[in-house]
Amino acid sequence: MKRPDLAYYLTTINTVVTDTEQIGTYLNDAFEEIKGAIENKDAANFDDARRLEIIALFQEGTDKYRMMFEKIGRLKAPARLLGNHKKFEQAYKAYVVGCEEMVLSLQDGIDEVAFQSAEEKQDQATDQIAAAIQKMTQVMVK
Repeated sequence: MKRPDLAYYLTTINTVVTDTEQIGTYLNDAFEEIKGAIENKDAANFDDARRLEIIALFQEGTDKYRMMFEKIGRLKAPARLLGNHKKFEQAYKAYVVGCEEMVLSLQDGIDEVAFQSAEEKQDQATDQIAAAIQKMTQVMVK
């Protein structure tokens, strides 16, 4: 049985994390538009054409996140990283679910409660992803 390629594994994880951050940065302005409308109690008056553009942007990002999640699932983790890899994979899945829920929260106007719930799920998942990466790094340094 062939052992997992550590260099390939670490490079792939690094690429997933970097790409995820870049997509998030790209989507942030649209996210802030919606969040601002909610905070200003103006979500009901949000421009429908712009909302549809944001849905398309968010869906594109979510599709990319889903492809990265699938890549994580196919990745063979070295034995010493297996537990942390599984935590990373579960957290990334939760992140994708939060993104999917955010897209759904905008389908028929802005569902403020659903949007904020999706944001919270994404924040929690991001924290879990960071914790898993930190633990992987600690294991690798030892």
